[in-house]
Amino acid sequence: MYQNNISLTPQDILEKEFKIDTRGYRLKEVDQYLDVIIGDYEHFEEHIRELEKENNELLNENSRLKQELRNLKASVEIAQGQEKEVTNLDILRRLSQLEKIVYDKDE
Repeated sequence: MYQNNISLTPQDILEKEFKIDTRGYRLKEVDQYLDVIIGDYEHFEEHIRELEKENNELLNENSRLKQELRNLKASVEIAQGQEKEVTNLDILRRLSQLEKIVYDKDE
């Protein structure tokens, strides 16, 4: 994605040789090369910011999904516990109703 915007590789920078003038390196050539390097760094920084933003969004989503999973597990445990209690309560009510029916008929 970002590689299309990058002009130089580390090897390119390492192997770059500037022409020497009477007073040293040609300033215009060095300045132009530094401009290319600065452009690459700007692209790197932009890409890093994008990746950090994406990373933070994914971390937030991950945290939210973990919390949702914990809540769902707790809800399932509560529901399973309530099913057992309701089932036991149902049995007790039915037994009570059956006892009333059986004992009321005998009298």
